Formats: sequence, structure tokens, C-alpha cells
Amino acid sequence: MSEPQLTAKQKQAVAHRASGCCEYCRSQARFSPDPFSIEHITPRSKGGTDEDENLALACQGCNNRKYTHVEAHDPVSGNLVPLYHPRRQRWVDHFGWNEDFTLAIGLTATGRATVERLQLNREGVVNLRRVLRTIDQHPP
Repeated sequence: MSEPQLTAKQKQAVAHRASGCCEYCRSQARFSPDPFSIEHITPRSKGGTDEDENLALACQGCNNRKYTHVEAHDPVSGNLVPLYHPRRQRWVDHFGWNEDFTLAIGLTATGRATVERLQLNREGVVNLRRVLRTIDQHPP
């Protein structure tokens, strides 16, 4: 039996709520060469549902790297900690930008673990941030 699909209305509502930005790396869908998708913050395989509270807009890079992970090791303490949860946490509480706004910096154990697990500073994302910064389109 196949999994139920999200409705077009659900997908549109999630993208609107995220203002067209990946809720992890903050990349903007309108400038991305890759499609964005609606991801389950807590995967269905781990009991997650299709409720709006469990859905986030994610770029392909973040979605692929998050996969079914809900926690990762903090590179500073080595402790296993929860990944960033876009519905229950605020991005600015866990992440910041470096001086030129090209690198997402983890401010907390959750932020650092998420930066590492999802590789929020992948080369292509950093290059795109750099270019968008020159035309005042980053950060979103």
C-alpha cells in the first residue's frame, strides 16, 4: 500500500509559511537550480505525520542530508542532540551568520549539529549566498 500524498494546498501553505526559503539553510527557492520539497521534520518512519506542524520546506541538499535523521552529534561536545525543528524553534536562536553572511554558524548544540549533519555550508550554497549578497538578496 502506498503512502498518502500531501495535497497541493498543504504544499502551497508550507511554502508560503516558509516565505519560499529552505527552513534549514535559508536558501531561496526562486534562486535555486534545484527543486524544493516538503519534508517531514519527524519522518513517517519514526512516527511523524502529515500534519502541518510536522512539515517544512527544504531545498534538495538539506532534505537529502537530513533523510530520516532527527538528531546528530554536536561537534563541540560530542553529545547526541536533536536537530533543529523549524516548527518548535526559531532559526535565529540556533544559527547566525559570519561577517559576510556566507556561512551559517551554529550558536547552540542543536545549531552546530544541524550545520554539520545537513552541511548547511555546502560549496554551492555558500557561492550562491556570496552572489546574492552582492545584489542585496541575502540573507532573505
